[in-house]
Amino acid sequence: MPQIPVPVLTVLLLLASNIFMTFAWYGHLKFKSEPLFVVILVSWGIAFFEYVLQVPANRIGSGHYSAAELKTIQEVITLLVFAVFSVTYLKEPLAWNHLLGFAFIACGAFFIFHKWA
Repeated sequence: MPQIPVPVLTVLLLLASNIFMTFAWYGHLKFKSEPLFVVILVSWGIAFFEYVLQVPANRIGSGHYSAAELKTIQEVITLLVFAVFSVTYLKEPLAWNHLLGFAFIACGAFFIFHKWA
């Protein structure tokens, strides 16, 4: 059976964990009439699966990426997942200033990953 390369496995696990994280943190915004304690418990239940994927992603990726690189990958994935979630689930449009802010974060990622000689 072919082995999944570490960078691919790390990104896939981080992507999956971020989908759970985004629903845990923001999914309840569509259910504002629910009691807060209920949404907290449901969010914690969803967040459990985020951690089940996040911890192995960081453990596996740490042999290939530095901690700063892992965090940068995490943040870029978080923004991408959130942008899709915001538009499709919450039905909130992304404005030009959101996209510009995301672009600046992408520039930061460039500086983290660029190999300076």
